[in-house]
Amino acid sequence: MNTHLATALGLAARSVPVLPLRAGKVPFGNCRACAGNTCGGRPNMKTPGPCHCPRPCHAWAAATTDPATLTGPAWASAWPQTAAVAYHPGGIGLTVVDLDHADAVTWARCTLPTTRTVPTTRGEHWIYRGVMPSANAVRDGVDIKSTMVYARWLGPGTGTMATLPDAVRALIVKKPPPARPVTVPVPAKGGQCRHRTPAYLERGIAMAEQRITEATSAVHATVYRTFLAVLSAHGRCGCLTETHAARLFAAAQTRGESARHCSDAWSNARTALGM
Repeated sequence: MNTHLATALGLAARSVPVLPLRAGKVPFGNCRACAGNTCGGRPNMKTPGPCHCPRPCHAWAAATTDPATLTGPAWASAWPQTAAVAYHPGGIGLTVVDLDHADAVTWARCTLPTTRTVPTTRGEHWIYRGVMPSANAVRDGVDIKSTMVYARWLGPGTGTMATLPDAVRALIVKKPPPARPVTVPVPAKGGQCRHRTPAYLERGIAMAEQRITEATSAVHATVYRTFLAVLSAHGRCGCLTETHAARLFAAAQTRGESARHCSDAWSNARTALGM
């Protein structure tokens, strides 16, 4: 029996969904009906799950634990050309942190909880219990392989498998863009100040920043209403400076607002107040 086929059947018997790979870690194309789809659904759909076509599909969606499929006619000509066996980590509740070079391995050892590791050609696979969305290049030399991807089978590895940590999940969370310095129009000085102390203004700005950064929904509306409240309370006496306004813009940008949206909301609030 072909060595790769024997490996695949052994893994399938342990409920690991597997597929053959050609040279270059490329999957065999098995299904003409949906060859243009990244798969996990009917043709032209990208819903997660095995393909609904009658034959084994391509890429991760082809991974199977069915020995009849693995030894059947769809892959009869594939196994003699197979260069490696792959598996679908998400299909067995796992996540692979693929570390592609020595610096990435060093980073993982300093940052992530120890877990089962598998040596690769240039680095290591760190395997955790738990699934998450997959993503490439989450940092230099680091890919996340879990749902809707395949990973090469390179052996069982060594060490005790740990639970997928938040530090790995956080790698695919997009960070808000850094707040950019902005120049914003503030009302001209000359109005009568009704504030007894500078602390009144500072407290108002701090509360406004907190209101914006704690917004969990309707961020656009929250930013506008907060700008309106600040300008209504502090905008006519001349105490409000560009520094105060820039602090509010920065708070809004941490919630995903663009500098343009901030400027528009500020301008609209001033117009509403007749400034």
